[in-house]
Amino acid sequence: MKNEFELAFNEVVEQKRLPKDVILEALNAAMVSAYRRSKNASNAQHIEAEIDTETGRVSIFAEKEVVEVVEDERTEVSLEDARKVDADSEIGGMVVVETTPRNFGRVAAQTARQVIQQRIREAEREAQFEYYSKQIGEIISGVVQSTHAGGVTLGMDMKAEGIMPRNQQIRGERFRVHDRVRALLLEIKSTPRGPQIILSRAHSNFLRRLLENEVPEVYHGLVEIRSISREPGHRSKVAVSALQAGVDPVGACVGIRGVRIQAIVRELNDEKIDVIEWNPDATLYIAKSLSPARVAGVYLKDLANEAKTATVVVPEDQLSLAIGRDGQNARLAAKLTSWRIDIKSLPEAATDALYKLQNIPSYAEIAEGEAEICPQVEIILAKKTEGRPITPEEYRVLTQFVDRVEKGINKQYKVERDAEQERIQEVRSTIPDPAFKMPLEKFEVADRVFAVISEAGFQTVGDLMLQWKLDSDEILALKGMGPKGMKVLEGALDSVTYPVEEVVEETAVEEGEADIETPEVIEEVGEEAEIPSPETAVADLEEVAPKDDELEDKPAAEAEALEAEELGEEEKVLDSETEPDTIEEIVSQTPDVLEFELVDEEIEEIEGKKKKEKKKKYIEIEYDPDHDAMLVKKKRKREVQDWEKDW
Repeated sequence: MKNEFELAFNEVVEQKRLPKDVILEALNAAMVSAYRRSKNASNAQHIEAEIDTETGRVSIFAEKEVVEVVEDERTEVSLEDARKVDADSEIGGMVVVETTPRNFGRVAAQTARQVIQQRIREAEREAQFEYYSKQIGEIISGVVQSTHAGGVTLGMDMKAEGIMPRNQQIRGERFRVHDRVRALLLEIKSTPRGPQIILSRAHSNFLRRLLENEVPEVYHGLVEIRSISREPGHRSKVAVSALQAGVDPVGACVGIRGVRIQAIVRELNDEKIDVIEWNPDATLYIAKSLSPARVAGVYLKDLANEAKTATVVVPEDQLSLAIGRDGQNARLAAKLTSWRIDIKSLPEAATDALYKLQNIPSYAEIAEGEAEICPQVEIILAKKTEGRPITPEEYRVLTQFVDRVEKGINKQYKVERDAEQERIQEVRSTIPDPAFKMPLEKFEVADRVFAVISEAGFQTVGDLMLQWKLDSDEILALKGMGPKGMKVLEGALDSVTYPVEEVVEETAVEEGEADIETPEVIEEVGEEAEIPSPETAVADLEEVAPKDDELEDKPAAEAEALEAEELGEEEKVLDSETEPDTIEEIVSQTPDVLEFELVDEEIEEIEGKKKKEKKKKYIEIEYDPDHDAMLVKKKRKREVQDWEKDW
């Protein structure tokens, strides 16, 4: 039958949900603290405690000095008692002996209780922090414990408490005590009083997690949530795309008769949710983002130094719907697409286009093409101003007019953008390539200036030089940069040195390969000739250039006839005495040279020795236009670099 200690120990373990080792360690620390309090022992003295979980017996062990006569029982022990524990004990040594007091007393028991509670509380806080830090960004549920001006306090698992501030609540929601609430675990902080858990129902990721829970296609990765823009309690827009063919992303999120999206709407206190299909084409994407309004045209303006702006033209009856209450629909669409959206009605867009054509000189070319239609547009706009009805055909004329003018303006923007890119490329070509490989950390400049340019987002010295040459005023406009800093930066850029890259030449050549220098230009001789392979070229050269012993054995006339027959030439080749003596003279007379760098086959040595590279031979072929003949010369690497001529 279990004793009272074991029952109490198991009850604490189950109640606190902590490992037995943690509870046991807390008990040991409590017993040591109680012993020090009851005996007034020094903190420098080593004391240990052991607890038998079956019987509940507590044993205290303290380190004491071995002496002949014991004067202080707290720190000294006699030699006789010490040798009962350690037979090798000597006077002056230290030994750990059992010093369990008979009765700790009421003060000691109270101290042990406080230490146990403190240790268990610390262990609980550590377990809570470790458990909830793994769930950041996930939905958790809790029970409302209290509501106050700062927010709502929720009770969660492991006896943890979470706080939902006012700015993280959905506007219009009211909570009562004991209500179960789901929220996103936004952040967790470690404080002396334990982990502080911040919850949110207004964050856009709360809507993202709800979609993952309600829509299996999103959870399994068949449908991807591209972007979310949300105004909690009012309206949200979600852009989704299908990652698998045949899947309707919008239909999957809405569900049959809207059953899936309605469950999310109820969770968000009847917040309206627009689900649209994401499109890589920004024009179509922006048009869909303004739903439920119908869009007549979207015209993009994306210049290098300006924010991305989209001009959206809508029918006059759709203007208020596209803008939304207090501009909410347009604001959410801008957040969703990351474009600045300018919404205009069709008459307003036609008036602006007509004004640009008539008053801005840069649009003169477009105005010439629209000269015939401009009077008709003016008449239609005058009828609109007077309040007279406009026919659908006249609306169609306005729509087509605005479309042509806006597309012509976009072409001009494209020309400006291309010109800016050419200017950037031209300036970039003047900066050495090593500058773009040199990180900003290796740039030697004053610490204050370095802090300013590093915060600006420059990654390499080349990026900094490019911005300096394009527009140095943007660097001057950086926070913390002044005229003195610009002078320091200019001096550092002028004196920058780049690390020299070591070039390692590879001498090992694989078997069967040869180093060949391919000529850039080969002059045609007679008919257009085909460039031979290295092996064919060597064989042809050996045939073209006969050996010296063959020429010596045959008479001079026969040798000359043989050469003329093999080369297919009618004229003879001049003797070596008539040829130029230096390489400079050869190059000056024959600028077009075909040079081959040939390597003999490498011989693989026995027993797996390394391959050795043989000496390289260089053969140069020249064409003599005066005599219509091919000249062959060989060159070997020697101490004196000169050409050996073989004819």
